[in-house]
Amino acid sequence: MPFSEIAMYTIVFLALYVQVFFMVTFFERRKHLNKLHDEDLPVLTEFPTVAVIVPAWNEGTTVHGTIESLLNLDYPKDKLELIVVDDGSTDDTWQEMLRYKDHPQVRIFQKENGGKHTAVNFGIDNTKADFISCLDADSFVAPDALKRMINVFQKKPETMAVAPSLIVNKPKNILQYAQRVEYNMSTYNKRMLAYLGAIHVTPGPFSVYRKEVFQKIGKFRKAHNTEDQEIAYRMQEHHLKIDHCHTAYVFTSTPNTVKKLYKQRLRWIYGFINNTIDYRRLIFKTKYGNFSFFTLPSGIISIIAVCYLSFALLYNFILFIIKKITEISIKGFDLTFSPHFDLFFINTKTIFFISVILYSMVIFSIIVGTKLSKQSKAINWHIVPYLLIYSVIAPIWLLKAVWNTITKAGQPKWR
Repeated sequence: MPFSEIAMYTIVFLALYVQVFFMVTFFERRKHLNKLHDEDLPVLTEFPTVAVIVPAWNEGTTVHGTIESLLNLDYPKDKLELIVVDDGSTDDTWQEMLRYKDHPQVRIFQKENGGKHTAVNFGIDNTKADFISCLDADSFVAPDALKRMINVFQKKPETMAVAPSLIVNKPKNILQYAQRVEYNMSTYNKRMLAYLGAIHVTPGPFSVYRKEVFQKIGKFRKAHNTEDQEIAYRMQEHHLKIDHCHTAYVFTSTPNTVKKLYKQRLRWIYGFINNTIDYRRLIFKTKYGNFSFFTLPSGIISIIAVCYLSFALLYNFILFIIKKITEISIKGFDLTFSPHFDLFFINTKTIFFISVILYSMVIFSIIVGTKLSKQSKAINWHIVPYLLIYSVIAPIWLLKAVWNTITKAGQPKWR
């Protein structure tokens, strides 16, 4: 068997293994998951103090809506404070924030630009709340989200951080609808990783932490402009449990152009690669559990697989072009076309059927994730553009992230 076939079988097998692993976890926990999904709004036995930090840089058009969504949270007003930090904006962000300067729940601050992590750390330094959350200034929170997340902490005292479900806010074009499919699938993946104790990122939009997390392991770091991922790695290293509340919904704005999406995902993948390099000491270490043996290796393998497949596709395409040029030079142009279908030409190799199974399982994860996100109406033809768009452009930002890491070309900017 040629090397190319061995490599292809290996890649597809590993991809299938990840999907099967998630599916087995899903069916093992299905009753518990259904119970969580159907339960009423929790009745909290106590209401700890919570500070929500909103770092804002040039968010003049969205910061007002973000603050209003937080003020509408179904949580006692005297237990919730909002700390909004203008990180050196050059637009009207500060003027928008001044609208809340006399609001009893809102505290506003202005500082020189230092990056998102410095703005969040500034907020941490200026609160005594028991729990701390962060919300990007272009995201909006469902009114019951905080209660549901605090309920997780009260049910599981060992939990140190809880991540919410992210939902694309008001998609307007095909690219954003494709992202909605991706985010819904991410809800499924994150829930399964939570069962495995293997979450690798606590998203910037509204993850909630016990304050002692920062007292034990320190505050946020720049971390290749992916501070929410690095702190999750650090928590896993110190055995601080991260959970996921799939019924806590946060609506986030997503890129509306291919260029903006490319820049965002380049930063995410670059961050994953370099945070994984920084924390390579955790890989295949028994004491770090599934995070060490499943999450990190599967991410690394995915990157290697995409790199290999991209170069293999390019190589085969070049060979095809050379072959066609040679044929034309010998035979000349032949414009005759006589379509003929023959069952003999249907691909019956094992790899074809395995690939069909793999794509079926991916669609299964999308459907389940969509239901978990209570976005049932989104189970439609948008799955098709998601598969097509991401199959074409995802390898580009991944290869660029790998190239930047190898050449030390510099980390992608936040904006």
